[in-house]
Amino acid sequence: MQVNDDRGGWGNKLEFILATVGYAVGLGNVWRFPYLCQKNGGGAFLIPYVLCLALLGIPLFFMELAIGQSVRQGSVGVWNYIHPYLGGVGISSVIVCFLVAVYYNMIIAWCFYYLFASWQSPLPYSYCPQVLTNSKYYDLPECGLAGRTQYYWYQNALKIAPTIDESGGLVWPMCLSLLLAWIVVFLCMMKGVQSAGKAVYFTATFPYLVLIIFFGRGVTLEGAGPGVAHMFKPQFEKLADPRVWLEAATQIFYSLGVAFGGLIAMSSYNPVHNNCLRDAVMVSLINCGTSVFASIVIFSILGFKAHETFTECIELYTKDNVTLPGNQTVGEACKTLEYWLGQSAEGPGLTFIAFTEAIVKMPALSPLWATLFFCMLLTLGLGSMFGTLEGVITPVYDAKLVSWRKEFVSGAICLVSFLLGLLFCQNSGEYWLQMFDSFSGTLPLLVIGMLEMIGVCWVYGSKRFEDDIEYMISKRPNWYFKITWRYEAPVVVAGIVVASLVGMISKPITYSAWSNSESKVIDTEYPGWGLGCIAVIIAVSILPIPLVFILRRFGFTKYERQTSKGAEENIVPPGAMTPNLTRVPITMTEEPMGGAEDDDDEMRIN
Repeated sequence: MQVNDDRGGWGNKLEFILATVGYAVGLGNVWRFPYLCQKNGGGAFLIPYVLCLALLGIPLFFMELAIGQSVRQGSVGVWNYIHPYLGGVGISSVIVCFLVAVYYNMIIAWCFYYLFASWQSPLPYSYCPQVLTNSKYYDLPECGLAGRTQYYWYQNALKIAPTIDESGGLVWPMCLSLLLAWIVVFLCMMKGVQSAGKAVYFTATFPYLVLIIFFGRGVTLEGAGPGVAHMFKPQFEKLADPRVWLEAATQIFYSLGVAFGGLIAMSSYNPVHNNCLRDAVMVSLINCGTSVFASIVIFSILGFKAHETFTECIELYTKDNVTLPGNQTVGEACKTLEYWLGQSAEGPGLTFIAFTEAIVKMPALSPLWATLFFCMLLTLGLGSMFGTLEGVITPVYDAKLVSWRKEFVSGAICLVSFLLGLLFCQNSGEYWLQMFDSFSGTLPLLVIGMLEMIGVCWVYGSKRFEDDIEYMISKRPNWYFKITWRYEAPVVVAGIVVASLVGMISKPITYSAWSNSESKVIDTEYPGWGLGCIAVIIAVSILPIPLVFILRRFGFTKYERQTSKGAEENIVPPGAMTPNLTRVPITMTEEPMGGAEDDDDEMRIN
């Protein structure tokens, strides 16, 4: 069925696939999964990871693609259609997408900053600043303790403040980098999928080209074999730790980008009879395969870094009779190769400190490798930004809050996001980004994901949903999806919600702060006002859900709902989500969806 609306659509099927791959495959595949794999049992971690992909990731991915394609609206319109009491779920998705987009583009700005730095020779993070002492130049002691790449990241790039309490003012190079990042995002997103669909040909494919190049270079470096072996060395005893399973499920949930509303928005531009099941399985497998391949690439190069560090340490203490600290032996001072292999990090620590150190140690052409690496991170980040921001732009544009063209709606959202993003350009900005990263897209997303499954299967009705899918792809979901949607996945997500709440309550909430006196990162507890900010971030994302329910349940607001009756009544099967363009205003009562005579539009709790 073709719905005669003015939403437009993807230029072709390849654009949609590349867009969803680019959305799902992001920075987390490069800087979080390798760390989790090494931390949680190496090759053994793949067992809970693959199980969570099958039991949680693919079913949720398929559900979101199906409801977006069927209803052909953004997340707000979809949840208003499924049941007006659940309209707050869509609003919460938009808020989470917006908050994530605001801080995620700051990471892209960091990548722009390092990309420009990579065009210098020598690389600015390849040496320590020097001080003149007794007519001789020596490396700055603080840099010697911290390490050149770590010192450059905190002191030169971020100009970091000692705590989140101290703003320190704006770091103007970062402000300009952030402005550039939002200009690039706007140019790619200003016409929605019509413009983003062209950009994804590059942003979704270039990272794979760079990964292949780095793979070819990495496996030829000394220490690459031990690095990869260290990462995938199975530690089956770790599987007895419930936290390993929790982190595997959480990584799948966030890596695929479910519950943000971005998948719903992107799939809403698909033809109604597109095979969304095949898309869901294919993109999910590509995403997880990319995580494993990226891990091999990352640890082959980190293995080289560890080998070089270990070798340099031995050479330092074995030549010219250098005095060992504390009367240690060479073995005690330099430890072992296994020790240095274990000194990996996640997030910015992996990207801007550990991996840049490895690049500096690469023989010849370090600026070229640095340029390729940060170009890869930029395209990974931009691909995810397109999907995340589409989860904001599409619902806002569909709601017709203003009678603006889509370019102006996109521009206004990007401008507001940039102004809010200046929060992360302060000297304390990295600490604020940690806060947003840890709390804006964690617990709220879990709650949204759980309510999605409950809303579709138990409020809208699993049988009606299966009818919709059969209408779109000419076959009904099999028992695997029926069980996971109705029972298994909601229980798993509810378990993650409970575990997350227990973790937040049972131990102090901390962030990683840079200590100038110790020249290292230390865990620091948030001040009282910081905890209040965390509570606000979580509350802003979740409160629309109960608020909309209360307002509509007790008749404080009116709403409009699309109906499946009208000109296409003879085409749409009974119970199908797919609406026509007729809007029927409804005033909330205790039975908002009509009486027994209107079975097509009645929303039943099954």
